Amino acid sequence: MAGNTAVDENKKADDTCVDAENNRQTNESMKPKDEEISVGNKEDNEAVCCKNGDGEENKTTEEKDLQEIVLIQDTGFTIKISPPNVEAFELPVSSMELVQEIYQVLMDREDTCHRTCFSLQLDGVTLDNFSELKSIESLKEGSVVKVVEEPYSIREARIHVRHIRDLLKSLDLADAYNGSDCMSLSFLNTVTAPDVVEKKKSKSESIDCTPPDYILPNNKERPLLPLHPGVKEQKAPQCLKVLTYSGWNPPPGNRRMHGDLLYLYLMTLEDKKFHITASTKGFFINHSTEIDFNPQAIQPSYLSHSLIDLMNQISPAFKKNFALLLKKRCQKHPFERVPAPYQVNSWMAPLPQHSIDYIRAEDAFSTRLGYEEHIPGQTRDWNEEIQMTRELSCKNLPDRLIRERAIFKVHSDFVAAATRGAQAVIDGNVMPINPGEDSKMQMFIWNNIFFSLGFDVKDHYKDFGGDAAAYVAPGNDLQGVKAYFGADQEGLYTLGTVVVDYRGYRVTAQSIIPGILEREQEQSVVYGSVDFGKTIVTHDKYKDLLSKTAAQLKIRPHKVINNKDEEIELFSSIECKGIIGNDQRHYILDLLRTFPPDANYLRVKGEELSKEMKEHGYPKKHPHKLACLRQELVDAFVENRYLAFVRHAAFQFQQLQLTKQNPSKLLNKDIKPVEKDINSNDNKATEDKIPDGVENGIKEKIIGNDNKDTQEEIVTEEAKKIVETLTGSDSATFEENTKDIVKKAATAVCSLSDTEFNVTFNPDVFQPHVKHINPQGETLKREKQIVKDAAEFLVLHQIPTMVNDCLDHSSSPIDGTTLTEAMHNRGINVRYLGKVTEFFAKYQSVSYVYTICVGELICRSAKHIYKTYMQGVDMANLSSAIAHFLNCLLGSYNSPTAHISPEDMQARRARRKKKSIYRGHGIAADNTEWMNETPKSLWKKIIDEAQDYYHYTLECDSIVYISVIFGYSIDYISVIFSYSIVYISVIFADNTEWMNETPKSLWKKIIDEAQDYYHYTLECDSIDSCIEKYDIQRVSLLRAFCSTVGIQILLREYDLSEATKQIFNEDDIINVFPIVKHMNPKVASDAYHFFTSGQNKIQQGLLREGYELITEAWNLLNNVYIALHPEISACLRLLARLNYIMGDYSEALSYQQKAVMMSERVHGIDHPITVTEYAHLALYSFANNHISNALRLMYRARYLALLCHGENHPEVALIDSNIGLILHALEEYELSLRFLENALKLNLRYYGVKSLKAAMSYHLLARTYSCQGNFRAALQSEKEAFSIYKQSLGDDHERTKESSECLKHLTQQAVVFQKKINEYCQGEKNMTFPPIQIQTPSLSSVLDTLNVINGIVFVQLSDLERLKREMNKQKAKTTDKTESPTEGNQNGASESNTSSDSENNGEQLKTSKEASPVTGDSPAVNGDLKPNTQVLLTNGSQ
Repeated sequence: MAGNTAVDENKKADDTCVDAENNRQTNESMKPKDEEISVGNKEDNEAVCCKNGDGEENKTTEEKDLQEIVLIQDTGFTIKISPPNVEAFELPVSSMELVQEIYQVLMDREDTCHRTCFSLQLDGVTLDNFSELKSIESLKEGSVVKVVEEPYSIREARIHVRHIRDLLKSLDLADAYNGSDCMSLSFLNTVTAPDVVEKKKSKSESIDCTPPDYILPNNKERPLLPLHPGVKEQKAPQCLKVLTYSGWNPPPGNRRMHGDLLYLYLMTLEDKKFHITASTKGFFINHSTEIDFNPQAIQPSYLSHSLIDLMNQISPAFKKNFALLLKKRCQKHPFERVPAPYQVNSWMAPLPQHSIDYIRAEDAFSTRLGYEEHIPGQTRDWNEEIQMTRELSCKNLPDRLIRERAIFKVHSDFVAAATRGAQAVIDGNVMPINPGEDSKMQMFIWNNIFFSLGFDVKDHYKDFGGDAAAYVAPGNDLQGVKAYFGADQEGLYTLGTVVVDYRGYRVTAQSIIPGILEREQEQSVVYGSVDFGKTIVTHDKYKDLLSKTAAQLKIRPHKVINNKDEEIELFSSIECKGIIGNDQRHYILDLLRTFPPDANYLRVKGEELSKEMKEHGYPKKHPHKLACLRQELVDAFVENRYLAFVRHAAFQFQQLQLTKQNPSKLLNKDIKPVEKDINSNDNKATEDKIPDGVENGIKEKIIGNDNKDTQEEIVTEEAKKIVETLTGSDSATFEENTKDIVKKAATAVCSLSDTEFNVTFNPDVFQPHVKHINPQGETLKREKQIVKDAAEFLVLHQIPTMVNDCLDHSSSPIDGTTLTEAMHNRGINVRYLGKVTEFFAKYQSVSYVYTICVGELICRSAKHIYKTYMQGVDMANLSSAIAHFLNCLLGSYNSPTAHISPEDMQARRARRKKKSIYRGHGIAADNTEWMNETPKSLWKKIIDEAQDYYHYTLECDSIVYISVIFGYSIDYISVIFSYSIVYISVIFADNTEWMNETPKSLWKKIIDEAQDYYHYTLECDSIDSCIEKYDIQRVSLLRAFCSTVGIQILLREYDLSEATKQIFNEDDIINVFPIVKHMNPKVASDAYHFFTSGQNKIQQGLLREGYELITEAWNLLNNVYIALHPEISACLRLLARLNYIMGDYSEALSYQQKAVMMSERVHGIDHPITVTEYAHLALYSFANNHISNALRLMYRARYLALLCHGENHPEVALIDSNIGLILHALEEYELSLRFLENALKLNLRYYGVKSLKAAMSYHLLARTYSCQGNFRAALQSEKEAFSIYKQSLGDDHERTKESSECLKHLTQQAVVFQKKINEYCQGEKNMTFPPIQIQTPSLSSVLDTLNVINGIVFVQLSDLERLKREMNKQKAKTTDKTESPTEGNQNGASESNTSSDSENNGEQLKTSKEASPVTGDSPAVNGDLKPNTQVLLTNGSQ
């Protein structure tokens, strides 16, 4: 279930092959160091155990896991593979591998890739595909495994043909551009051709360092063709003209008796036609033609076990071109060939070259739903697979790896199948299960997946916002599924859930509970409510299961009253339903209100927010009432309150102790309270605050240094200990004295319990349809208040914290995607985007973030309009409608026109003519004004028509009155008007409203949407005024919008500023892609542990041990995620940096190359993470003396950055500094100056005139000017640098002294040069110019400077030893065994980017050979492996 058969498709073969290769490489690198790993982990685990407070038990568990790791690494060995007709070769393997993985390696090798139907035999015994190598007793070092050809079956023959077809198109980018088979683009090897790693050093190499014009600073051109470089050159050689199944299939009975399985038709490049028989023995040519069936073999028959061998014999052209294709295929990195876990689509694509492919055609029009060619006659039971993988054992490491890999594999397969199904539903290719109902109410089942549309059917969400609530509910439900999946409660099951946005519609795809379709939902639900609180049921098993998850998810158990006045205790929201399936599993669904409601967007009668929130304009109106807080916000809020709780308790405890010791020494009551309360704002909940004196006393008791972060952490740890003492004492007297202490602390943080810390959330507060047990009671009031406090915490704490992160440059959004990720990480919902924009608008130094915020506001508002705009657009006019929308959104041309076919125009005019004929009776076949109709306006027209035509006055104004007055049931009336319903749905399916859209009307809607949804006023009314006001790039807006809504446009140059004609036409729209949301499970738990442990070791200066732990994390990630995944990319990035700082530049280059390719594949070729990866690879290329590649990579990084956000961004300053330095090394001083001057301008703008970044830019300019001989400019620049260093660092700092020496040298040179110039001007004839002392830059000195500006700081080994000694002393001082991750900052080896005035540029660089470097790179920026917040490895480029 979780794996594939041995003869799977080629992409799956590549997939497992890369996995096996990664495992073997890692095992080989780890074998000599097993003992070191074990010891290193043990130390780290002791620290972790101490933090958890359960040292011995945790330590024992960790040691067992480590023994398992060492055992895995001890069993790598080499075997010999002997294929038929091919020379035997050696293959390194691991005992943990499956036999199947050897199959995949053979299917990937150049000389064996064309074989699929074979077995592996050892000593004449066939090996089981799914056996682990360690279970085969006779398999040992040097064993010979023979590859034996096996007879074909129909299934094996079809798989072989498909595999050959995949080989023939393995170089084709069509799948990547079409968004199929999880293929995506990578252009690294095109940019750096030849291979960046294998590039040979050559002294005679000529370096072309001239950048393209569009790369140069201040160039306004943003061409799009360079985004996809070398696309035309990547065309694969053609090997065949036609390969398809013959029309003579299937073989008649008499031929099946002779072993015929199927027939193929082949046309070679020489225009020769062949009919081929696939038999049990192999493939041979028969006598059949297009009109005559003769299955007898010709002589010679060319019988071959492989179809490739047969075609090599009959077509010389095929033999030549196929060999060339294999050679090119093997030149591609495996990461370029294997499928990604999820589909990544490109928003631009070249004009597709649609070649003939009968197998593709068969796939498109057959009933193939997934991989049934491997399981004929049945589809996958997705629910059973999803739930069964959750039930797998997780007792030890091998079991956990199998379980996690199975979960991830099944989930990624389910996402792919659900996406295909959702597209089929919207495209009309799936029959609904309720075809008689309105189209919005229809539901579908496809491939054992249930699909529903995001509309409010049967007024289910009438009281919550109608269609707006129905549209957002699946997203909320997905967040709930993710939360319960993360809780991983044994015995509790959630459905596989995927939300797909496609062509303006939202589709929810879910796995099917066994038996749910056989009975009504009301009969199935045993927990929760199906009618919003009227009928509520409960179940003991669900109460037991949900009580455990409620504690993890901070959900407060609460009692409600049903329609029978019975008290029901719930451990979830009232909408959460529990259903026991026919498989006896306990499922929960409808988790849309798992997290508490957002009080800032709920206007509840009788409920008011605080004064501060009212000043911010809350509560605000929102289109729906399903606004909930994010899980990240809930966790941050509870953590914030808990820290406040323990500090209050610690303060009260110290007061008690001082009172007992000496009552006369009570603390001075006049001491000022701490400025920072629980919410970092004037929250009224904080009544008892800790005086500074007491808190400082605690600090002095624990640690005697002035490191702020360390103090904060250890104060918290000490306070937690005190609280444990308070709550864990058995003394009756002591308990009596401390009850009051705990009660005061609980009251101060609004705890829901007076005897302990309890901040949990009732998700059903503020729900009018829920009857609480005591609506006016104190408990419900406190529950409401805690929800209000959490919403207040978001606005008054989390948003300002995010802004501060950007102000001190510890966070730097690149585009709208990274901005929303930063918001979500802080628990800030996107509906707060308007408020976030208001905050950023106040600070000029983060104006670039303000521009990104406004761009994202416009993009998301336009997306909301696009959704309704696209609904009902006829398929024939889809491209015209999209092109028209883009023209209205981005074009300066005021009158764009939509292009539709002449036939459609004629039909439209005919319908319009018919409409005018029958206008008197109100019949309009193409009327689009119906969309504005309301019940009130329609009934007004009906009453007027009855009066005017029939002269009868209807005494009613709605359908309800008819029911009351005339006694008709509403159901009967609905039957009478059923034809009208069908009639309206036909009109809806042919929506032409989009043709009337204009730029003016669209921008009016965007401004209104930004105001109504995000509560932000856009001060523009067109794209031109938007650019002028907010400095937004058209190309950035185009990129963001196409990526957001799933549009793919033609790869060509667009004149986006064209004002005399429209920019886009219907031929520019290549495709429409689905936007897919799913829970993306984080299942590599052991890898995460090793990753964080490695980070801790690196913080302590134990680089080698940290490197080994990170390598082991990489190994485990490969076991779980197979080949490509964002977390693997983050791990590779860190391994590359560690290799770099330890001096192994070639290994750093190799790892970073993989990281770049993986980032392109899993994030996208223009994703911000990919931009960063390119910049890192450029640095490592320069260190390896690949200068031309370093420049190409930096140019690529700058180009991608310009597409994302333009030049006005601090990231561009860093890139320009790197480019300027590399050009400086090549003595291209003019070009270097252009980039360095632009870097200085940006650093002054975003970091300030007195920042150290500005000082470094001045210094680099001075060096370049001096090399040019322009000493006056050099002197002026160095003076500026010296002034900043002196003011910021003092006279005794090394940087200040270096700058002073540089000033003296430049002054001397300037004086000598000026004297000679003066002498020359006075006419002295015999004057000779002495040689000017210009120091030409060496590559090593340039590399040192590159390290500085990229935040890599080298620390002397002696300093490192001193650092370790001080850390050991620090550990001895602390009463607990908690490690302080920031102590490494005490000796200047810390992160260099915490503020604009910190030692950001790594000015403590040491260039001696004994230097041990510490890096400034974030190991998992935007990756799923979260780094420690205080880890040394943070990005100095930010």
